[in-house]
Amino acid sequence: MPELPEVETTLRGITPYLLGNTVAAVVVRDGRLRWPVAPELRRELPGRSVVGVRRRGKYLLISFEHGHVILHLGMSGSLRILPSDTPPEKHDHVDLVLINALCLRLRDPRRFGAVLWTREPALTHPLLANLGPEPWDVHGDYLHQRAQGRRQAVKSFIMNSNTVVGVGNIYANESLFAAGIHPARPARSVSRLRYARLASSIRRVLDDAIAAGGTTLRDFVDSRGRPGYFAQNLEVYHRDGLVCHRCGARIRHKRIGQRSAYFCIMCQR
Repeated sequence: MPELPEVETTLRGITPYLLGNTVAAVVVRDGRLRWPVAPELRRELPGRSVVGVRRRGKYLLISFEHGHVILHLGMSGSLRILPSDTPPEKHDHVDLVLINALCLRLRDPRRFGAVLWTREPALTHPLLANLGPEPWDVHGDYLHQRAQGRRQAVKSFIMNSNTVVGVGNIYANESLFAAGIHPARPARSVSRLRYARLASSIRRVLDDAIAAGGTTLRDFVDSRGRPGYFAQNLEVYHRDGLVCHRCGARIRHKRIGQRSAYFCIMCQR
């Protein structure tokens, strides 16, 4: 599933092509995504220019003077900038065709993505209104305060988008390893000092992943069709049974909150 670094990589790839450009047409080949593709797009966007492109959590916001397209890549989605006459493939569901003969094309094999429209301020949309702060705005004191009284595992705590946005499964595992915190430890039992270390690790891991173009394990490609290379830097994720690079112990795997957790029993307490 594309997580924050993959979405940020996509944002940086598509923005130069979209910002200030004008939509010529909207093509919807299959609108059956997680929610139906907004039917208003065909009448609202042609002739309108893009005035902003940004990210909030794992959502991409393409802004016009009269509203916003809200995009989510779901489990397997990707966005590509292509010549508008490029023949579509099986899972190419939506195109925003631009007046300069390019298009922004959504490919989504599993169809868990979303292409929505709102005329209201984007951040008031129900999908965005209750999101927590971005990881770069989160520090140890904030995490420690939010964790008070919480019995849930610290991994589940930092993956909750109401606590902090964008810390998906890959990066939660990697950040907890970098901070030396066992993923199953109750959130309330982590000290303020260790939360400071964790907040710093989250920011560093995400920065490194963005610099590497994200992580490609199965489907993700950037706006030019290139995979992300952060998978080469993973310390624990999908490495169960392999040797810990830091201490030589074996990486373990267990389910925590219905998600896979990977950790080193020697390095993480």
